[in-house]
Amino acid sequence: MDFPDDLMHLIRTDEPLGPLAWLGIGGPARFFAEPMDAADVQRLVAAAQDQGLSVRILGSGSNILVREAGVNGLVISLAGAMSSEIAIDGTKMTVGAGAKLSHAVIKSVGAGLGGLEHLVGIPGTVGGAVVGNASAGGRDLGSVVSSVTVVEKDASIRTMTQQEVGFSHRKTSLVGLAVLDATFQLETREVLALTKRMQKLWISRNSARPTEEPRIAMPFVDPDGMPAKDLLQTVGLAGLTEGEVALDSQHPHFMVARSGATSEQCLRLIERVREQVLLQTGIDLQLNLQIW
Repeated sequence: MDFPDDLMHLIRTDEPLGPLAWLGIGGPARFFAEPMDAADVQRLVAAAQDQGLSVRILGSGSNILVREAGVNGLVISLAGAMSSEIAIDGTKMTVGAGAKLSHAVIKSVGAGLGGLEHLVGIPGTVGGAVVGNASAGGRDLGSVVSSVTVVEKDASIRTMTQQEVGFSHRKTSLVGLAVLDATFQLETREVLALTKRMQKLWISRNSARPTEEPRIAMPFVDPDGMPAKDLLQTVGLAGLTEGEVALDSQHPHFMVARSGATSEQCLRLIERVREQVLLQTGIDLQLNLQIW
């Protein structure tokens, strides 16, 4: 399969994806690219379309589970420097999709702009957070999004308004699109007060995650009305194990992958949890993980 000559310097073949995912699991990408700018992303998407290749967009890897078979298509990594810039204009802040969400939060707080501080400590990139409409403390990211710039599946660039994105509970219409950047409409606030609030939330959020386990992921979306952590504790699933994969005993909303863990073990554990929660509570837990 041939890519245009002017893209070949960006393409790697059979690139291992396990080291790029928080769970440390998964096979290779048939083709892998790290674009330098938006024009590269457009050309990569266009070339993949011409070749009939599927395209997947990779951020920090915090919310993906890659099967051992890998990805038979093109994986475009947007976690590089090309898409991590942060620019502030008045009360608006535009952030590249590859920037870490935590960096965007800290930058906004330092500039005296409120509206993102409640998301401190949530892992991943801004692009992934926008696509999944990350939320915390009863507020979602979409509520402060002004616009999102994406590369469409036909390789055209489009700027979408908040209404066009269609934010709902942990969902948007952006799945499958390459987000380039997002602009947030924030509010002027006092820096010291924002900083104190952010620090309290940071401490609280860090205490609510496994600190000794490097290979973790949050497999489930918090259902309306109850955090997944509390729900799983109540149902008695904390510590549930499947092979080398388990729900953390103290923080069961985190799935921990030990040495030797496989994607199939992860999927079996997820299915067991969903079945038990549905049986005991009637709640159909939705996945936070993307299964590749």
